[in-house]
Amino acid sequence: MEKEKFYYDDKIVKLFAWATVIWGITAFTIGLMVAYFYWFPHYTSGVSWLSYGRLRPLHTNSAIFAFVGNGIFTGVYYSTQRLLKTRMWSDFLSKVNFWGWQLIIVLAAITLPLGITSSKEYAELEWPIDILVALVWVAFTVNLIMTVVKRRVRHIYVAIWFYLSTAVTIAMLYIFNNLEVPATLFKSYSVYSGVEDAVVQWWYGHNAVAFFLTTPILGLMYYFVPKAAQRPIYSYRLSIIHFWTLIFIYIWAGPHHLLYSPTPEWAQVLGTVFSFMLIFPSWGGMINGLLTLRGAWDKVREDPILKFFVVAVTSYGMSTFEGPMLSFKSLNAIAHFTDWIIAHVHVGTLGWNSFLISGMLYWLVPRLYRTKIYSVKWMNWHFWLGTIGILLYVIPMYIAGWTQAIMWKQFNPDGTLKYPEFMETLTEIIPMHITRAIGGTLYLTGFIILIWNLVKTVKGHTVEDTAAEAAPLAPVPAKRQPGEDFHNWLERRGVLFTILALLATAIGGAVEIIPTLYVKSNIPKIASVKPLTPLEQLGKDIYVREGCYVCHSQMIRPFRSEVERYGPYSKAGEYVYDHPFQWGSKRTGPDLMREGGKRNNLWHFNHMYDPSMTEGSIMPRYTWLYTNDLDISDIEARMKALRTVGVPYSDQDIANAKANIEQQAKAIVKDLTSDKAGFEKSQPYNEVFKGTNEDLSKKEIIALIAYLQRLGTDTTNPQTAQR
Repeated sequence: MEKEKFYYDDKIVKLFAWATVIWGITAFTIGLMVAYFYWFPHYTSGVSWLSYGRLRPLHTNSAIFAFVGNGIFTGVYYSTQRLLKTRMWSDFLSKVNFWGWQLIIVLAAITLPLGITSSKEYAELEWPIDILVALVWVAFTVNLIMTVVKRRVRHIYVAIWFYLSTAVTIAMLYIFNNLEVPATLFKSYSVYSGVEDAVVQWWYGHNAVAFFLTTPILGLMYYFVPKAAQRPIYSYRLSIIHFWTLIFIYIWAGPHHLLYSPTPEWAQVLGTVFSFMLIFPSWGGMINGLLTLRGAWDKVREDPILKFFVVAVTSYGMSTFEGPMLSFKSLNAIAHFTDWIIAHVHVGTLGWNSFLISGMLYWLVPRLYRTKIYSVKWMNWHFWLGTIGILLYVIPMYIAGWTQAIMWKQFNPDGTLKYPEFMETLTEIIPMHITRAIGGTLYLTGFIILIWNLVKTVKGHTVEDTAAEAAPLAPVPAKRQPGEDFHNWLERRGVLFTILALLATAIGGAVEIIPTLYVKSNIPKIASVKPLTPLEQLGKDIYVREGCYVCHSQMIRPFRSEVERYGPYSKAGEYVYDHPFQWGSKRTGPDLMREGGKRNNLWHFNHMYDPSMTEGSIMPRYTWLYTNDLDISDIEARMKALRTVGVPYSDQDIANAKANIEQQAKAIVKDLTSDKAGFEKSQPYNEVFKGTNEDLSKKEIIALIAYLQRLGTDTTNPQTAQR
């Protein structure tokens, strides 16, 4: 059969490669800024868009979707064309993918520092951007599937399996998790509430790690490690087992993020069981990657690209062993809400994702530009600075996590907490955070070396599409051929393969989520729990805007230590009007579930302006809340949107919202100023309000105080509980 001539689209690969580099340095720089907040907590004090609560979501989004996302597209577009012996199906869709993705990242970089966020971890973007993400991702998915359809090879290689599963599963996860009702252009509310929202969010959150930070990177591993080692993958049969067991099991593991929470016990058990089972396919993939290098260890010692790959695959093995271990209740009780989880996450991000992408770029860029790498010596410098940086980052965080867990749970002989003040724990772990920042600095330095090395490599060179030729694919026989096993037959049928991969991931999600949403006994209601007042709702929206959920949880586990420190443990029915839920995933500060009524209004008034009134606090100052006027113009739209998702606001509640806001705000101000001497000694009064005619009741701080004073009181305050 006569061969057909065509060109691989290498220009799109080049665009994604340089986007990876640019967004990589951006993500690591922001991450380092966040790390230094623990050392210098007030170095951006007074600048709202540079506060910790706004920068931390920007860091996670830029690291995951900007850096790793562009790295994935770089490898996928390069390897897919060569594995399938064809150009991408649509140059137009490739460009839509590239420019649409960069637009999404830019919009995230603008909106998140402005506090425009939904607060759902790894899914903080607001509804207009969510729609754009879905459209761009569908463009990528269609382009990938149609490229598989028009391929010139009969069987699709293992890397393509992972790409296909990633494409269809991420679409399913992102769309279902981000179902929301818009209130305004920049504000929406999740259709799920409380426990339901938590289950759906961590079904998405865990599997964003699984199907964005793992499966596509595994696809890159299966392509670039054999290429760099110049050896075939160790085992095709192990690849089959690895792929199907991984994508089927992974999707069930989300509830292990919710152990000891008010979620249904059966969901927590499923999460634990399937998380433990994940060890086997995960380590099967690690073994397959490492054994591909068998007999090539002399080359590993000499080739820094292979060094990057070895550390990356080893980090994958470490993080995928630790994750299942953390799903056991005994270990989860120690590690959850502590810095141990930060260490665990960064073994995967810095070691697995970033090192594999770095090795891929070092291998790929010289081939794109048809030249040689500028300096092997500087590649080695990058490798060692990065490796030492990872160790200096994660080891102190493991120590910090263990320290937190021990101190939080220790009691005196008389049964009282040994360390009742949260600041005692925080002060103890600051040296570990300083070491982490030093490690992050080394890691960033290594990545700067990568950029310099690649820029010097491509200087004076351009990228041209690569000419290729291959015979067209003969018609695919519908029936299995003699001697052909089932999987070989399935590989010939790309669309059917993709559908089965989607079904493999959809089953687990359906089993966990549908009963949670529709079996009412899973979430028993509590009669005393009522919706937030209009002022309290605006206060919650400010709480979300400022990223308070990043440092403070609102979920007390049924442990003696937590009940003693924070109050009665959380019940499912307490969150039925919480859109979205605010359980958090880390405690840099104390839990706020029962904060209402613990301290008077004046304490909150002073504390939000200057948290250093609590010795050792690293909380940023929120001075802008005292100068920003509370915007109540869209409160009716917000309440209507909340009513649409199930909050029982009546027409009268909505009609009287502004009057109720004014009444409750004035009552809080009256209480603040009742101690005239204390109020006039306060720092915010003397620095902001003294000598002015500003109406304190119209400031954002009053709404936030209203929300904080409401937290937990529906079930713990006798007066409130009788309403």
